[in-house]
Amino acid sequence: MPESCLTQPKMLDDMLLYRLWQLQSRAGRTVIRLCEGEFGITRREWRLLAQLAREEGVLSSQLAERADLDRVRTSRTLGTLARKGLVVRTPRPGDRREVRVHLSEPGRALYAALLPRVAAINQALVGVLAPHEASVLEGFLARLQAQAEAMGSQPRSATPSRPRPSA
Repeated sequence: MPESCLTQPKMLDDMLLYRLWQLQSRAGRTVIRLCEGEFGITRREWRLLAQLAREEGVLSSQLAERADLDRVRTSRTLGTLARKGLVVRTPRPGDRREVRVHLSEPGRALYAALLPRVAAINQALVGVLAPHEASVLEGFLARLQAQAEAMGSQPRSATPSRPRPSA
């Protein structure tokens, strides 16, 4: 079986995570231009709005986890979204540290207008694949995601260590 640069990387350009980062960086620029130029929000704000559209009324800490952001950044971004009138933060009675987050009507309208545009960017990117290739890619991505999650849950001592230089 021929050797793959992904399974036997010899340089940075061969590594899966670097190639995925390059793909996200290049394709993501189009989303950033759309979000910032036409809708006046950042990509991070878009991510939080999209997560809220999936499930409203979540705690800000839960939203941070779902969006894969740290709590401080999430809190700051939610503050910005609240000032823009796109979300409503409701402190829990008796414990003002817990805040539930909802989309406002303008937030719902922005999401409804932006989602089809971002979906079209996604379709243009994936459109170079045949339907069966897209299905296979979905399966590959699911397996890689599961492996990444398993690797992330291992104790620190179980992760591969750096080779030590010989003395």
